[in-house]
Amino acid sequence: MATIGFIGLGNMGGPMAINLLKAGHEVKAFDLSQAAVEHVVSEGGTAVASAVEAATGADFVISMLPAGVHVQGLYLTGEAPLLDVVSDNALIIDSSTIDAATAQRVSAAATERGLSFIDAPVSGGVGGAIAGTLAFMVGATDEQFAKAKPILECMGKNIFHAGQSGAGQIAKACNNMMLSILMAGTSEALNMGMKNGLDPAVLSEIMKQSSGNNWALQVYNPVPGVMEGVPSSNNYQGGFQVDLMFKDLGLAMELSQQSNSPVPMGSAARSLFSLHKSKGNGGLDFSSILKLYQDS
Repeated sequence: MATIGFIGLGNMGGPMAINLLKAGHEVKAFDLSQAAVEHVVSEGGTAVASAVEAATGADFVISMLPAGVHVQGLYLTGEAPLLDVVSDNALIIDSSTIDAATAQRVSAAATERGLSFIDAPVSGGVGGAIAGTLAFMVGATDEQFAKAKPILECMGKNIFHAGQSGAGQIAKACNNMMLSILMAGTSEALNMGMKNGLDPAVLSEIMKQSSGNNWALQVYNPVPGVMEGVPSSNNYQGGFQVDLMFKDLGLAMELSQQSNSPVPMGSAARSLFSLHKSKGNGGLDFSSILKLYQDS
């Protein structure tokens, strides 16, 4: 069993750390939120006073942070960069969703020091993090991927080697752009059906068995009351916030510009989520985009 320093214990990171504990690993937990740390400690984790303490002596260091600036600061440019303290044989796994360029920059800096840093963003939401069924999209060398896989399998069920450094972040940007398009389109269709007198539960079943079937209809219906255990049936609380989807769509737009990739549907989805966010809905789950159509 490994000693793992886990930094960033939010809605996703906390459950991921707990699943590592359930698999028998030792987890040194750090977060700026004491409550988040205490939750992991209650499941058998060890509280540490700093990210440096979490990383020191660890076999693996896993981070789950809000944005690229935080990842770069943590490992490279902050007051106490972790690249200065991690063991030579440790593997750093960053599961934050950030821009590929930052992931590649930190990875290159780690390589220069004889260290290993990989990007391994996730898909599957809070439910997947709790259940241990996340999908990991990994940017790494073959050797790094082989070393990371047993650890990642404690937290997820689909572990993909997307390619070299940064490839995991590119895959995540593509996936979340598609997800935003699907959720916006599904909400648009369901709203039109409801406004024309259809029962959304019946319409959802029709579309699930027809060519309009997609992930949102299968497991994340945006209409309250149609599906149990999803954010729409809990006042759009929990899940994946509009603020985070908007951030991820910004990453996708940057990627599209860098590669001269046309993204008319992604751009439209970003405009819709931007408008929804501007109405004060940033803290709601992204399936609340349905409200944008209902309030029109």
